[in-house]
Amino acid sequence: MNASRREKEIIKVTWTGSIVNFLLVVFKFAAGIIGHSAAMVADAVHSLSDFITDIIVILFVRISGKPEDKDHSYGHGKYETLATAIIGIILFGVGAGMLVKGSIAIADSLNGKPLDAPGMLALVAAGVSIIAKETLYRYTMHKGKSLGSTAVEANAWHHRSDAFSSIGTFIGIGGAILLGGKWHILDPLAAIVVSALIIKVSVQLVRPCMDELLERALPQDIEKRIIDIILSFPGVSSPHHLRTRRIGSHIAIEVHIRMNGETTLAEAHSTASEIERELKREFGESTHVGIHMEPVK
Repeated sequence: MNASRREKEIIKVTWTGSIVNFLLVVFKFAAGIIGHSAAMVADAVHSLSDFITDIIVILFVRISGKPEDKDHSYGHGKYETLATAIIGIILFGVGAGMLVKGSIAIADSLNGKPLDAPGMLALVAAGVSIIAKETLYRYTMHKGKSLGSTAVEANAWHHRSDAFSSIGTFIGIGGAILLGGKWHILDPLAAIVVSALIIKVSVQLVRPCMDELLERALPQDIEKRIIDIILSFPGVSSPHHLRTRRIGSHIAIEVHIRMNGETTLAEAHSTASEIERELKREFGESTHVGIHMEPVK
């Protein structure tokens, strides 16, 4: 799939999510306020963060899809990584905010402050959100994997974290409605459990982004595969000074190889070009490959 089509597909799936998120934000806020549910209001805030991150993905993917230019010799792929990191950071902030708010509500309840009983509208909103966001997660994750986009996959996890949030909200609201009285504490308690899940997902998203932005090398098994491909060509030996890194959805490979010093420049160039083509077949046509040739010592 070429870069232009890939960009269009990413924007299409993200716009789909953003429309669903916008409708859920409106519905959840109304249900939370009318239904007197703190958990549903918190859930609405989470959906709002989902909507905001959809817009972030659309903006950054447009930038990351731009070709190389004089100021960006390796392309703009890391803008997509930056978008993923921003989504993770927003997720962390949302989770931490829900954790603090839920803890305060529970402390107030234990100190004798009565909590409002949530209404049936809030319970219905939680059920609708679970179905909508899990469906959206599956659709977005499928597209993210097929397009090789970490930003779309990150956004899919944001959808699922919203579904988790709604499950916790559904349990909390349902328990508070059915059991009543002192069990109204289930509403903020559910928010705390969900917030822990959201924080965990956020850390899992941000960690690989930091590795990439800090130029961490690719995993050892991938580097071993690169070496094996290089050594499969006759007349090539001692690959060394291997440098690898990820640039958004593709990777960069730089390596030194040795060849017989009597080899003509044309033959050496031909071999290097064949290695480059094979590496691109293995790791994608957008792979950056730099090969430095040296004579055998």
